[in-house]
Amino acid sequence: MDHPLYPAASKEIAHKREELAPEILNAFRAFSKQVFAEGALPPKTKELIAVAVAHVTQCAYCIRSHTTRAKLKGATEQEIMEAIWVAAEMRAGGAISHSAIAIDTMSDGAKP
Repeated sequence: MDHPLYPAASKEIAHKREELAPEILNAFRAFSKQVFAEGALPPKTKELIAVAVAHVTQCAYCIRSHTTRAKLKGATEQEIMEAIWVAAEMRAGGAISHSAIAIDTMSDGAKP
């Protein structure tokens, strides 16, 4: 495969993103900075949440970025892995919960 599914993050890609929509990128950066600032939740907790969400949304870049940031904020490897397991349980829980739709449909006598 000559073209990777996830190209490595680079200064060139970052520059192009800024060149194409600088105002939106600046607004996103300001929003992100505010979201991860100290608040009712400490930054480490916010990064652990971000690690979990990144796994559910399957964003490879976010997984790498927020795992790094969680470690920089003091999260242990065990805390990071536990956050990932919480994400896995929540994702599986969604499938189980939504089985009610299939069960409801089957009980309505739906024909193939």
